[in-house]
Amino acid sequence: MPASLPLADWLDSRHDAARTVALDGDRRYTLGELRVATARLCGWLHHQPQRRWAICCDSSYSFLVALLALLHAGKTPVLPGHSREAQLREQRQHFDGLLTDQALTLDDFPAIDPMLVPDAPETPLPAIPPQAQLVLFTSGSTGEPQRVVKTVAALDTEAGWLVQRWGRRLAGCRVLASVSHQHLYGLTFRIVLPMALGLPLAARRVEFPEQLPLQAQGRAWAFISSPALLGRMDPGLIPAGCRFVLSAAGPLSDTVACQARRDFGVAVAEIYGSTETGVVAWRERRRQHESWHAFPGVTFDVDNNGLWVNSPLIDGGACQLSDRLAFRGSQTFDLLGREDRTVKIEEQRVSLDEIERRLRALPEIADAAVLVVTRGGRSVTAAVVVLRDEKAWSLGRRQAWRRELMRWLAPSAVPRYWRQVPQIPLTSQSKRAWNLIQELFYEPH
Repeated sequence: MPASLPLADWLDSRHDAARTVALDGDRRYTLGELRVATARLCGWLHHQPQRRWAICCDSSYSFLVALLALLHAGKTPVLPGHSREAQLREQRQHFDGLLTDQALTLDDFPAIDPMLVPDAPETPLPAIPPQAQLVLFTSGSTGEPQRVVKTVAALDTEAGWLVQRWGRRLAGCRVLASVSHQHLYGLTFRIVLPMALGLPLAARRVEFPEQLPLQAQGRAWAFISSPALLGRMDPGLIPAGCRFVLSAAGPLSDTVACQARRDFGVAVAEIYGSTETGVVAWRERRRQHESWHAFPGVTFDVDNNGLWVNSPLIDGGACQLSDRLAFRGSQTFDLLGREDRTVKIEEQRVSLDEIERRLRALPEIADAAVLVVTRGGRSVTAAVVVLRDEKAWSLGRRQAWRRELMRWLAPSAVPRYWRQVPQIPLTSQSKRAWNLIQELFYEPH
């Protein structure tokens, strides 16, 4: 069984400096280059008063340099989960500086490309303590971004579980990914796991199926992906040498799981978890119905408030789940769906409450209700709005609202369908009548 290398030892001078850690097209980055880049940025950060630095990098290699430099410098990395300037300004209270390889500006906030740091002495890298922290964000059921703290010790524990489960299969692979390293799923499997196993990682995302052959380049490879991309794969574009396929951010349908197994030649592994919990359970889709298996160290409790998961990966030790689980044993279960208003659209976590809040902030909209509708087998968001002036209802205004929402929301969260009503339908208890709201989008077949 391969050993899992702790994050604090990733840059240890005893490791081979010539080993490839990242690939960006024809550019190969070695461990020695990573040490130098990290030490240079760490030296610069030592002279900066700011303690909390947001990381917004497209390149996984630039992201890795920023993450390690901040941790070695005793600073706190903050992962906003996006690179939208308007929302970054809204989250300004959570960080003091910005490390980015993009053209982002935040008024008087210092912003610097981690690969273009001003000349600074390469100081010896201080140790990273296990209690060192990084901060991520996730949309909660209230619609406000939820701040989630992860320790280096938790990341190391999580990597150990994953290495124990899949380390042998991953040995010798190049790690490719279609998911962002700005979220915990991508951070864990696109950054932490390859570094813990000493595997080269692809610095650029696979955004389209036709990019996969260029990334694999005839080597044994592993693919970290999601149901959205796996459902769009063309078998003719899948190169040989795939040893492992992982999917998360939403359960795979039976159809996509079976098709992916035929296309890639391996059963797709799936992860159940969240930003708050880290990985909770896994399954491999070798047949239509497979139950989920909790990782070692994960347990569940039920009380009057609902279902709780206990794990050493959770800040505080326990987290209430918003999913409904049907247990087949103490560590095996089936997923039955969510209980709150946070949904998955295109495998992205979307808060319907947040979309409503953003709509009500628009000058023309007095009230709004947002729900999920399905068209052609695809789930999208839809909005019912009450206008302050009915003359504002036009195609041009709806397009303007969509553009405004794109400043704050991921594209998949912006409503695709719209309805205008004089008031939001209510029940006799003055609660929203969601059955009547849903009927506004009924389309006869």
